[in-house]
Amino acid sequence: MAVNFNQNSAWNLKPISTDAVRNEVAGLLINDEEIVMAFQTIRDQLIFTNKRIIAIDVQGLTGKRKSFSTMPYSKIQYFSIQTPGFAEFIPDSELFIMFSNTFTARFEFKGNVDIGRIGRMISEYVLES
Repeated sequence: MAVNFNQNSAWNLKPISTDAVRNEVAGLLINDEEIVMAFQTIRDQLIFTNKRIIAIDVQGLTGKRKSFSTMPYSKIQYFSIQTPGFAEFIPDSELFIMFSNTFTARFEFKGNVDIGRIGRMISEYVLES
């Protein structure tokens, strides 16, 4: 499923190095914008900066065509996080975000992701804007 902000969807995201996506979004970043965290599905990517969330939808057989969608933290109405349960075999966590345009994004993170850190980061950026 494509990563974008046009449809309600869930993505199985795994953490990746911020260096792995730096070249992908360098042309989109504004002054003082920094990549904080990055995640990837099989091909698509989700990037949290200190200003917004950027989704990269890799298209086509070769993956050379890409669609970039961004949503600033100022458009977040509310969010919730779900932590993994105690002693779960696979420690998945989820992030739900409701944006002011009524779009609801559900991000599913696979593996050992500090969902609390993501929640604190979003809180900081939402409350500052």
